[in-house]
Amino acid sequence: MNEHQVDKIPVGVSACLLGEEVRFNGGHKFHSYIDKTLGEYFSFRTFCPEVDIGLGIPRRPIRLIRRDGDVTCVDFEDDQLDYTQALIASADAQRSWQAGLCGFILKKDSPSCGMERAKVYDGKQTVRDGVGIFAERLMQNFPELPVEEEGRLGDAVLRENFIQRVYVMHRWRQLTSAGITVASLTDFHARHKLILMSHCQKTYRELGPVLASARKDTVAELAPRYIGILMSALKKRASRGDHVNVLQHIQGYLRDHLDTDDRAELVDALQRYRLGQLPLIVPITLLNHHFRKHPNDYISRSWYMHPYPPQMSLQNHI
Repeated sequence: MNEHQVDKIPVGVSACLLGEEVRFNGGHKFHSYIDKTLGEYFSFRTFCPEVDIGLGIPRRPIRLIRRDGDVTCVDFEDDQLDYTQALIASADAQRSWQAGLCGFILKKDSPSCGMERAKVYDGKQTVRDGVGIFAERLMQNFPELPVEEEGRLGDAVLRENFIQRVYVMHRWRQLTSAGITVASLTDFHARHKLILMSHCQKTYRELGPVLASARKDTVAELAPRYIGILMSALKKRASRGDHVNVLQHIQGYLRDHLDTDDRAELVDALQRYRLGQLPLIVPITLLNHHFRKHPNDYISRSWYMHPYPPQMSLQNHI
């Protein structure tokens, strides 16, 4: 079954990552994977907050400093030139179009766009515990939005996690634009339940009562709480052990259909995956093979079995 979108998914991105010459030195940081690979599936909206607040190209660089316990963004040479509030205002001014995004890819280490571990000048020392001012405000304004740095996309697990969350958010946007109902919310949860189980069993158990409390007159109010809890849980990396638990759960739906050899093959594949000898795609493919012969409606509709287009090959590397 292939229900993935035909239209590309809207995702924000720091403008320099797509080759726009907006950096302080007049250059860019073009990222081929973002442009050439993710660009096949995502429709990018580029933005540079430093240019947006009126800093020229080229310009003197800016930096984060810690002063009286607060982190601010200032001119690299003159720390009396403070751009903190301007960058916050820039982020707030973009809320209307950012509200329609399904993800955002930021430039690492940037004093405006760095998502984490940005350099902060603290007296005579520098520490990497900062967040870019624009990035921090973006994540405050949209805590459920999948956000990632381009540098972390080189990590196969983080890359898969981010893209999976983008697709979950895309499906959520489709759901809410159609008008959310108790039935549609319940179906959305059912189709994402196994994905959630692979990330956080605790949240999976907590969301059950939340869904059970949904009523026709309360579902619109409950929906933001639901997606906030879900997207927060999906940030947690799914370990091999977490995946094995879910895969064994899925295997249970084939209990009456597998012979001894088929069962042994699946057990071996799961064990080898757990040990890191096989990628996730191998047991997933094996299970899908059996479900093609023995269809199960719940499993066939579960997004765990096909969370994004297979051409992305993300499960080949985790």
